[in-house]
Amino acid sequence: MSKPKKVIPENIKPEVEVALRHFPELKHIPIEFKFKKNIKKSVMQAQPTFKDIFKAKENRSYKILISEKFKITGEEYRTTNVPKDVLIGWIGHELGHVMDYQNRSSLNLVAFGFRYAFLKEYVKKAERAADSFAVLRGMADYIIKTKQFILENAKIDPLYKERIKEYYLSPDEIMEMVKEKEEAIQE
Repeated sequence: MSKPKKVIPENIKPEVEVALRHFPELKHIPIEFKFKKNIKKSVMQAQPTFKDIFKAKENRSYKILISEKFKITGEEYRTTNVPKDVLIGWIGHELGHVMDYQNRSSLNLVAFGFRYAFLKEYVKKAERAADSFAVLRGMADYIIKTKQFILENAKIDPLYKERIKEYYLSPDEIMEMVKEKEEAIQE
């Protein structure tokens, strides 16, 4: 019996399906969306399934871990309670990571993991690449809403906001990418 291509918790299924529609290249790639009690330094995390790291790209599977709760100035909020467009944007960003991983050989993927764990500049490169994959697939509005939710929410920890500003594309950079993409299409 073949493994299901997507495993999605019912309470986020509509949002995941919207995000997945922007990534037709991932249609046949197994991805499990899974809630986890807590993820350090982030709300979501995409990763290849450990047993599949050395398989051919087309045979790999992935997990997108989603923190059940996150803290905003000490108060815990359920991830499923954020606005739907924000959740779609977060999921789209993680699918951007999966796209990035799909473009890497097994050895490159392992090296990527080490560099991501130890090199601050590499984290920035990887996070901006994930945002870019999502933006270039038509998810700019969702990604911007996610950034605005974080950056404009007075109750969100300033350290988390600084991490977002330092490592991820800004709303202005996203709008510039969209403009460049539209101009390229018109030429």
